[in-house]
Amino acid sequence: MFDRNLRILIASSEVAPFAKVGGLADVTGSLPKALATLGEGELANDVRVVMPRYRRVANAKYLTDFPLDMGRRQETAIIRESSLEARLGDAHALVPVYFVDNHHYFNRDGIYAYGDDAERFSFFCKAVLEMLPKLNFQPDVIHCNDWQTGPIPFLLKVKYTPLNPGFYQKIATVYTIHNLQYQGIFDKSALKLLGVGEEFFHPGALEFWGQVNFMKAGLLYADVLNTVSRTYAEEIQTPEYGERLEGVLQARSRDLFGIVNGLNYHEFNPRTDPRLVANYDKDYLGAKRENKTELQREMELPVRDVPVIGFVSRLVGQKGLDILGEAMDQLLTDDLQFIALGTGDPCYENLFRGLASRYPEKCSVQIGFNGVLAQRIYAGSDFFLMPSRFEPCGLGQLIAMRYGTIPIVRATGGLADTVHDFTQSPEAGNGFVFTEYSAAALLEAAHRALALYRERPELWTNLVRRVMEVDYSWSKSAASYVELYQRAISKVLAHEPLAV
Repeated sequence: MFDRNLRILIASSEVAPFAKVGGLADVTGSLPKALATLGEGELANDVRVVMPRYRRVANAKYLTDFPLDMGRRQETAIIRESSLEARLGDAHALVPVYFVDNHHYFNRDGIYAYGDDAERFSFFCKAVLEMLPKLNFQPDVIHCNDWQTGPIPFLLKVKYTPLNPGFYQKIATVYTIHNLQYQGIFDKSALKLLGVGEEFFHPGALEFWGQVNFMKAGLLYADVLNTVSRTYAEEIQTPEYGERLEGVLQARSRDLFGIVNGLNYHEFNPRTDPRLVANYDKDYLGAKRENKTELQREMELPVRDVPVIGFVSRLVGQKGLDILGEAMDQLLTDDLQFIALGTGDPCYENLFRGLASRYPEKCSVQIGFNGVLAQRIYAGSDFFLMPSRFEPCGLGQLIAMRYGTIPIVRATGGLADTVHDFTQSPEAGNGFVFTEYSAAALLEAAHRALALYRERPELWTNLVRRVMEVDYSWSKSAASYVELYQRAISKVLAHEPLAV
């Protein structure tokens, strides 16, 4: 253990509440708060966050600016500052948030999927490293997240440390894979944007099937790697889940760890959540039934005492929508209701629209994203369905349990780590799990869940109370991240070479 506070910089392309596309923003918006409230007095951690300043981000104070060489031209990086408020019991802290601002790259309505994303995030990564001495902040560790920050460990080691070893040499890096499927793959010209030569364009460096891979840069050059569940850390070392990077991950297996994401228990609290029709806790479940009744009304379904299965998700293949689509006609022959919220691939949007059209008394769907409705589905449903083909961690099952809604999940990634089958272990189970990726296995698990609801009401109520007592708050995960940071720092201080 270190006898002083850690200086931690968390770098991410999105951070809630400033900008959010998916679960990455939830993690990088919550983890810094939990880290900042660990320890007391002089041992409290000095945690700071850095992200791009998109058009949607307002009210950030100017700190400094500097030019950056972007190949054929120079661009100016403007550093601004805001903060996140962190509270845990009586502990309170303000977490500084730095914004890398540039009108050309970031003053846009969206965050991703632009033709110049290689240039935009090369600029961001270089600006993160350039700003540190200008702000007189020398972190012990930079925690990088997903492909948009993958070049940071690479640039730190091959470019910035040789130029200024006095400042950069002792900075460690941790690189977190939130979803290996999204890797940031660009053509060879990305090397010039990063300011490095073709000596790094080979399979042992950034080359990837004739292109440049930003995630691979992080996997190769970070001191410690992790992903967001133990099972996913194992899965991605196999051809089935490795997305053609399994060889790199196998080579770094001794540096690869899994830490399940936490949940912000202040935001997701059925006792105080203002988005609910009625608040409740495990000792007052009557109000949960009120939420179910109002959810049925809001979704224009008959108000009946039938089991309600909720589904909130991005509508993409990863989420198991092929087997869900195959199973739904048979599932909806049962006396139940299915409520879905999501947006994504048009073919899956049409799948859900078709179900709602064919089963208007049993199925209600809203295409799009609605944060208030999402919370009402978590609270008002009896079950929450996640049949994912792969799921690095998943927040849906954690939110559902927090609200007393029983998850039905496939055993993969974080779902396998957090949901344990009630049928196999009635004393400790907290959901219903299936392993085989098939419609038949999904239906079998759903039928087991429905049977408990209908035939054993006392056991059902006990299960609802049990899942509401499960603790997946950020405090445990944050402590695990501190251990990971310490491991990375120790490697750097010992001048231990990368295991690649």
